[in-house]
Amino acid sequence: MGKLLCDSTTVAEPFQSSPPPSLTWLDPKSPSPLEAVGAVDLVGPANVAAASFGGGWEHVIGLEEQQRSYLQRLYAKGVLWKPLVEDSSSSPPSSSLRSVVFRLSHGGEVSSDGNCLFTASRKAMGEDKAVDARELRRRTVERFLEDFGSARSEEREAIDDAIMHMYSPDLNNGWGIHIVQEVKLLAKKEDRFHLDSAIDDLVHLGMQRELAAESIYKERCIPVNDGPSWAKYMLISGSPDDEYDIITLQYTEEGLLSVDENRQGHAAAFGDDIAIECLATEYKREIYVVQAHGSDAMVDEENCVFFLPHRPRSQIIELPFFLFMKGTGWCGAGADHYEPLIAHHATLVSQEKVAVNQSSLTSLAFAYGLSKP
Repeated sequence: MGKLLCDSTTVAEPFQSSPPPSLTWLDPKSPSPLEAVGAVDLVGPANVAAASFGGGWEHVIGLEEQQRSYLQRLYAKGVLWKPLVEDSSSSPPSSSLRSVVFRLSHGGEVSSDGNCLFTASRKAMGEDKAVDARELRRRTVERFLEDFGSARSEEREAIDDAIMHMYSPDLNNGWGIHIVQEVKLLAKKEDRFHLDSAIDDLVHLGMQRELAAESIYKERCIPVNDGPSWAKYMLISGSPDDEYDIITLQYTEEGLLSVDENRQGHAAAFGDDIAIECLATEYKREIYVVQAHGSDAMVDEENCVFFLPHRPRSQIIELPFFLFMKGTGWCGAGADHYEPLIAHHATLVSQEKVAVNQSSLTSLAFAYGLSKP
């Protein structure tokens, strides 16, 4: 993966991009096309004026003071991105990517309707208004199905295992980490009447309503536990046009806690790390999730923000874009929410030390159950 420079005098000078890499599906050991992501001081009257703006972080709700202070300093310094040259002896590629310093400002709130990954990505990319969040969902799922279908059998098994761990967890394990675990099921909209009738039949026989619903849904709905079912799940945007509704069973270590039947069909599939990597592959550019954690995560100010890289499984031909997540846990936690970051190009840089801690960059591999963060 890329690295964050510490105590370095490197500046954003023109840099040759890497040759087209031979990337394999979910290979956590292959190098990132990034050489560095760091923070550098920006100089010049215009930049001083821009830095006083603070990136709009002063208006973002839900941030702790240490998070707000860190993000304002990050905006003032700028984020340095360099393409990684994997083999200096190879001939230069056709791509003309060069080192860039970005200022990361907050791109505004987006709706917390489950579509926030795609809504925020559209805004962060500056995507044409004709491409809406639902279209980004569709492209993401199509990319997943194409790559999943061409993957080796052992790679598909690894993906299936990761999906099962996220959406159909083994309820006999994991309680040392999680207080509540969720099981996701898919109910065809056209089957909801028959499902309700079957639940009512069990209730009339004396079964408690939630236990009856759990029984029928687990028997007749599709569990999200492999690549094909994940694709069906990730297509759900909470629209009446969706083929499926999401059913969520919540469990504690003692047993069933609740059943979210989603009777209005408004629940959307929250974009996970698999979706982010597929989106990165579709647009041939890296996506960085800038994730903020507060005192509830027991981190100090210098480590309250993490850069989580998601790289495409193809040649990178575009500059990266950035998303912001404020939450209490790692990606996918129920309290997490994606918002857009606007990456402004900064042209004047000084040869000052890079100021982001090495620990701020975390491998994406943990998202697939291949390693731990």
